[in-house]
Amino acid sequence: MGKAHLTRRALLGGATAVALGAATGAAAGAEVPSLWREFTRTPFTHPQIPYIGRAGCHGGAARFPRRPVVAEVTDFGAVPDGTTDCAPAINRAIAAAGRAGGGTVTIPPGTFRIDGLIRVADSNVVLRGAGSDRTKLYATKNLTELIGVYGSRYGGDKSSWSWAGGLIWLAPQTRWDSLVAAIGARAWPFEGWTGNRRDEWTTLTTVEPARQGSWTLTVADSRQLRPGQLVLLRLADDADHTLLEHMSGGGPGPQAYYWADKTKLTSYVPYEWPVRITRVHGRRVTLERPLPLDVRPDWDPRLTTHVPELTGAGVEGLTLEAMETPQSQHLLDKGYNGVVLQCAYDCWLDDVTVRHVDNGFGLVAASACTLRGTRVSGRGSHHPYFCREGSHDNLIEDFTIEERTVPAPPNTQLHGINVEGLSSYNVWSRGDMRMGTFDSHRGLPFANVRTDITVNNNGRHGGDASAGPLFGARFTHWNVRVTNGRAGLMKIDGLAPYSATVGLNTVTEFDQIDVPDFTGELHSRLELYGTTDAVRPRNLYEAQRACGARGLRGSERRSSTGC
Repeated sequence: MGKAHLTRRALLGGATAVALGAATGAAAGAEVPSLWREFTRTPFTHPQIPYIGRAGCHGGAARFPRRPVVAEVTDFGAVPDGTTDCAPAINRAIAAAGRAGGGTVTIPPGTFRIDGLIRVADSNVVLRGAGSDRTKLYATKNLTELIGVYGSRYGGDKSSWSWAGGLIWLAPQTRWDSLVAAIGARAWPFEGWTGNRRDEWTTLTTVEPARQGSWTLTVADSRQLRPGQLVLLRLADDADHTLLEHMSGGGPGPQAYYWADKTKLTSYVPYEWPVRITRVHGRRVTLERPLPLDVRPDWDPRLTTHVPELTGAGVEGLTLEAMETPQSQHLLDKGYNGVVLQCAYDCWLDDVTVRHVDNGFGLVAASACTLRGTRVSGRGSHHPYFCREGSHDNLIEDFTIEERTVPAPPNTQLHGINVEGLSSYNVWSRGDMRMGTFDSHRGLPFANVRTDITVNNNGRHGGDASAGPLFGARFTHWNVRVTNGRAGLMKIDGLAPYSATVGLNTVTEFDQIDVPDFTGELHSRLELYGTTDAVRPRNLYEAQRACGARGLRGSERRSSTGC
């Protein structure tokens, strides 16, 4: 944990200096793309680059909350001998912290066997080991054994454990209970903020029209709104699918696209965006992040309730190692999964490693969460990282995907850092990917950023045809080093509408060659192709953080090329 924090502090300080100085070309050898100069003039409405400077827990804060220690797992019966099942004791300690209103549960150095899953179900509870190199949880069972067979709500013989659930599972108690009950009844659920059937919400107020990038809304009635409250902005689509067209940048290409048979994609609508309110003044409501999309009357915009969220919870300083089994065939995973955050907001993982897992770290209807200093290692994973079911504004930084320790069995699949299902404004920053790819599983993810990443691009992307386009608008790849020179969702100027590829070394196509989903001009940008690390700013997220929302607002007024 300490190592992760030291890395963060050192890099943050350096990145701030680089962003503020090199953004104007001050650094020796720096090449400042015109896109960056344009962005600083119109940061919240730029057509190709999204504003992601507030992504992550508490707006991307450098430090996580430090909660007092209220429980030690050995006091509840956990024994670090590698043979005693410690899952019940660890869960008792976590539950005690929840009853106390929150706090930190510590796990000392050693190996703790767990024959069940570990659950963080109460807000403000932190599970903290002594460091990922000192505290290990050794998991002996998978989610199929522990909960049951989990089929797909879209039919077929696929296992939803291929993209859902974790052996450490952070989710609010009532939401987790309802999910497990639905799996037991074989009524395969939706997994997001409004329940298994997406009907657990009520309207707080309707919303007047507003533009993408605005920090304020005018509402019909603010009496049920208060500062600090977490609400959902709900946008439904219309019969002509103009909301999906807007997510794709609009214009002739998206208008000509045939949306009606994309049944998996259309099941993701309405778009649900969780956000905290910071101020209420009459009918004017200020948000902690700018609007991700336009708000138009045709989309029945409203602020609504949602299932109770998990907030202020975290896992730190430990390794979760599953017993080593062969990787399952594609989409038949049994659920030796790592750590998942679900219906979580302002939560975090810090200095956590998962090993020998089917799927590593998951964000499932999770928003404003940070994964820092995480690592996937061992025999190889289907999804080392997955981000789905409408997950927004998350930050994954200082992450590593190690090279697999054994060859991949036949009929298995490797993806990488996955994003899908209308997930938006997520950031992957400072990554070391020794295998995998920049995976889109279709489902129209939009306005996501991958920046300052080294990748051995040997994975393949997935996604059903019924899930629609690979990309929506404002997808950005910025300063990406592809060590094996293979294309495949790295250079996206020919695939993603109204998007940007900046600072990418030369790559060549291989056998998975994609064609654009939309016809005509994509209005996508390519700059500094054939180079890496010369681009300034080097890290798009850190540069936006260094400028800050206030500085970028000022830059709009000044029409400045810097921060």
